[in-house]
Amino acid sequence: MRISVVVPAYNQGRYLAACLDSLWFQDHPDLEIIVVEDGSTDDTPQVLADYHRALEQDAASYASRYTTETDTLERAHHPRYPAAGRSLRVIEHGGNRGLAAALNTGMAAATGQAVSYVPADDWCMPSMFAELARALETTPADFAYADMLIVDDAFRVTRRFDLPDYSFQRSFADWYLCGNCKLYRRELHERFGFYDEALLAHDHDLFQRFALGGATFVHVPKALMAVRDHAARQVDIHAPSNWSRLIGESKRLVLEAREHMAGAK
Repeated sequence: MRISVVVPAYNQGRYLAACLDSLWFQDHPDLEIIVVEDGSTDDTPQVLADYHRALEQDAASYASRYTTETDTLERAHHPRYPAAGRSLRVIEHGGNRGLAAALNTGMAAATGQAVSYVPADDWCMPSMFAELARALETTPADFAYADMLIVDDAFRVTRRFDLPDYSFQRSFADWYLCGNCKLYRRELHERFGFYDEALLAHDHDLFQRFALGGATFVHVPKALMAVRDHAARQVDIHAPSNWSRLIGESKRLVLEAREHMAGAK
């Protein structure tokens, strides 16, 4: 299963390279990484240029053999970034169009059978996509999600966020509890469309549309992603000026989920 991961990048240059490293060194053997550079005004473009150079040029080595005759310790040399099963594509918006637009640009370019997106300041555990892909391959599910560690700017763990096993009640009607660490079949976009660019709660809206349309979900009870909670994240949908609107949209979606459950009885 080829996996496409969209990384929307807007003014998170400080964290972007680490995020990309966490994707490049995934256990899963076939990963397409699509960075959508959404008009950043920080050093994000330079970070991406430096990363491309490193992919092509950087080398690493390790002590591999001690030779007694010459009393030497030989080193084995290899590229820092293995190329097999990996690709990196950068799409530039040229100006800031917002998170939902960046996601739609990336998803429209994706070629994998399964897709996800990872914010540029988050970090994926090496087994994240292998575990989520296994859940899609061994169950009838269309959408797999897992638990998270919440970390601060120094990467200290502030809490573990364990999500409930899937039910429409717990994952959508109580509150939105399924969408951060995720992998889903790309065909869901063909069936239900893309992220609504008029909304801040666009992932909540889209994944609830998936569920209402009959998509099946499965929970992987492992912490597979580190989500940063830090001041520099307060841009776009997380900006303090947008908080009331974001929560208001999610409240409306929760009420719609409850109305759906009431009508189904």
